[in-house]
Amino acid sequence: MSSNMTSSANYKPPAPAADATTGSHGTTTATSSSSSTMASPQQQQQQQQIQNHAQAPHSPNLPSRIASVMIMGLTGIISRTFLYGLNDVEVKGLDRFKQLLDSREDPERRERGLLTVSNHISVLDDPVVWGVLPLSYAFNPNNLRWTLAAHDICFANPTFSAFFTAGQVLPCHRLKHSPHGGLFQPSLTQAIRLLSSQPFTQPGFSPAPLTSPVTSLSTPSAVDIPDPFTIGTLTYSTTGSDSHPAPSIYTRNRHSWVHVFPEGLVHQHPQVDLRYFKWGVARLILESEPAPDVVPMFIDGTQHVMNEERGFPRFLPRIGKKIRVAFGEVVDYEREFGDLRRRWRREVERVRQQEEEEEVKAAAKAAKATKGKELVAVENSSTKPRLLGDLPEQLKYSEEAQKIRIECARRMREQVLKVRRELGGYDESDPNFGEASTWAPDRKVKAEKYKSRVDGSEINQD
Repeated sequence: MSSNMTSSANYKPPAPAADATTGSHGTTTATSSSSSTMASPQQQQQQQQIQNHAQAPHSPNLPSRIASVMIMGLTGIISRTFLYGLNDVEVKGLDRFKQLLDSREDPERRERGLLTVSNHISVLDDPVVWGVLPLSYAFNPNNLRWTLAAHDICFANPTFSAFFTAGQVLPCHRLKHSPHGGLFQPSLTQAIRLLSSQPFTQPGFSPAPLTSPVTSLSTPSAVDIPDPFTIGTLTYSTTGSDSHPAPSIYTRNRHSWVHVFPEGLVHQHPQVDLRYFKWGVARLILESEPAPDVVPMFIDGTQHVMNEERGFPRFLPRIGKKIRVAFGEVVDYEREFGDLRRRWRREVERVRQQEEEEEVKAAAKAAKATKGKELVAVENSSTKPRLLGDLPEQLKYSEEAQKIRIECARRMREQVLKVRRELGGYDESDPNFGEASTWAPDRKVKAEKYKSRVDGSEINQD
């Protein structure tokens, strides 16, 4: 299952979307209802945030929870049986990773999300590699990973959609196959919120009470797709016409574990070298609030189980292979990403100040135009929905924002290469492989499957 951490180099800015920030949550100091009318606007906004948070449901209904337990548990059993019963498995760093998971078992005690990041060498990487976890973890979905997978494959019909949703998978559109793909699609927003704290609302916004799912939507553009926190439902849409459960809306899912494959496709290099990391991973690292724990991983061997050039019977995995899975240490966030996060926050503040200046100018212009006549209402962007993960156009496409994302993705790739290096037995990575320009798609190639002009690897998706 390939997550589509897509490069923004392929995008053209769409129509302006609702403003957003990367989230600073209000305090939780409550005041009595009798004194609320005497509170300052800021205090009233903070109280509203608390009320919004209280409206959010704790967890999905019982049938949904049972389905998730069964799908995740049975998949864990099958994966572990396949790995250890039919192959030779080597795992490093597992005890350390299990200790991290054990410390996160109680959602109420979690202080931050968990983001794991790895290379992608086979369609079996997820969920098979999670078979290295003991079965005691398999039937506890609340402490297992969420991930992203191709919408056109894993959500191609209602049966697949129900199965993968229960398996804690978010639908991700790939630009080669869908106009709804890209760095700012709704599933990336869901992933950011799953890693983060609730509430996600910002001052000046009061969502409608949560009601029934949305099943009929007609908005044509990704920037117009409804958000569950703005339309008051338990679902979100990725196309404007589909509907998926919104996991981040449940308080039980705060500070979840999210796993991504930032290469964005299966890459079977002879020395298991890495392509460049697409920039969606930078959004997860920089925009989640608070900053998540980040654990790099490295996988080798599953490319021999399901080689992209395998012959008949193509649908059957091969057995008797050597599979290696390595878990790195939790990254020192401040050392590796602290400066980038500060740059990102400065860019957020710059855009916010610019918007405020534009609002003042617009208000002055409107006041001058009325000249004592009926007051003309001026839309103030500070009163629009401000939700974690939703960005205004300037924070999507500004030169500084793109530079920050590129550097963040590059550093994350280096962390995965570090785990590869520590595992041993591989040539040093080609530095050119870390550049997006190296892997620019060959527009002359129209086939869905072809040989990479860079390293000869089989390409079946971009």
